[in-house]
Amino acid sequence: MEHNALCLKEVHNVNVVGSGEQYIVLCHGFGLDQSVWKYLVPHLIDDFRVILYDIMGAGSTNPDYFDFERYSSLEGYAYDLIAILDDLHVTSCIYVGHSVSCMAGIIASIYRPSLFSKLVFLSAAPRYLNDVDYKGGFRLEDLDQFLEAMKSNFKTWSSGFASYLVGGDLDSEMVQEFSRTLFNMRPDIALCVAQTIFRSDVRSFLGQVKVPCHIVQSRNDFAVPMEVSDHLHRNLGGGSVVEILDAYGHLPQLSAPAVAIPVLLKHIRENIAT
Repeated sequence: MEHNALCLKEVHNVNVVGSGEQYIVLCHGFGLDQSVWKYLVPHLIDDFRVILYDIMGAGSTNPDYFDFERYSSLEGYAYDLIAILDDLHVTSCIYVGHSVSCMAGIIASIYRPSLFSKLVFLSAAPRYLNDVDYKGGFRLEDLDQFLEAMKSNFKTWSSGFASYLVGGDLDSEMVQEFSRTLFNMRPDIALCVAQTIFRSDVRSFLGQVKVPCHIVQSRNDFAVPMEVSDHLHRNLGGGSVVEILDAYGHLPQLSAPAVAIPVLLKHIRENIAT
């Protein structure tokens, strides 16, 4: 089913909250939904119009709307972002992306740079596979095993992957929360999205980005080595700044909000990318 035949607000569960004049978009990563921003949103609603939405394929979206061809590349997610902003008549915003949604923001900012005054990235990676002179964090054989585990037993894989990314015990509240949103995905859709993400390579796009970028990452992110943030900083075409959080895991806004939220707010409010 084509997106233009549907209400975008319905398809992506779009919510707009807050009373400020400036728009800010919060976009979650793989296996999550907009609830991952629950600790950040209360700090924004007095000063911003906050746009939250669920990326297609999230367990909170209708799987009947998922287009396997469209989401076989990250451009599909970038087109969705642009379409949502156009539908809301937004002409300029701050974009905060987590994980894969950082790369959707990069692509969208190249296509429509005037839409974005700033990009704030959390746990961003332009490529997850290792390459010559690039440490992405995953070997090809690791990825093959990872995808095969998804196919063979999605529920078991979901629990293990949640623990791995969050960096906590299976019984911890945050791991359980991530496991829930991850397992809510339809398995075939989750596999498609994972293949798109982990086989993507956005490095060739980086030099075309002219919008200021703020890169925030945990010191110990099991999916994204710190070298990746340095790669982004060195190769982005516009101004950029990197800040490393004293936190563990790929989802610090959920697992370490006391550390992550003040840093995110600083990068949202201050223009410090050079």
